[in-house]
Amino acid sequence: MAGPEHTPDGRYLIVDGVLWRATDPSIPEDRRQALVNTLMDARRAVGAAKRADDADAEKEARRRVHQAKVALGERGPVWWDDGAPDLTRRKIENTPYARD
Repeated sequence: MAGPEHTPDGRYLIVDGVLWRATDPSIPEDRRQALVNTLMDARRAVGAAKRADDADAEKEARRRVHQAKVALGERGPVWWDDGAPDLTRRKIENTPYARD
């Protein structure tokens, strides 16, 4: 099964017509996989904390999710250096990536 569509420059995934910043392609594969594993562990911890109705554990797990996403380049400073703005969470139709 193919993954989500990407913009031509590889900066974004397109999910339901919305742009989401892609992982920084300069991250070495072994480091990227370790960060993805950390991210998935943190996401599972969010779910477990929610099921346990543990607000403190949920807050900590969400902090870990954010930390992993920043390390992957999906949040925080953009990983490209041409000055283009971050269009994350924008509808593709409202961006320069809109198809004619």
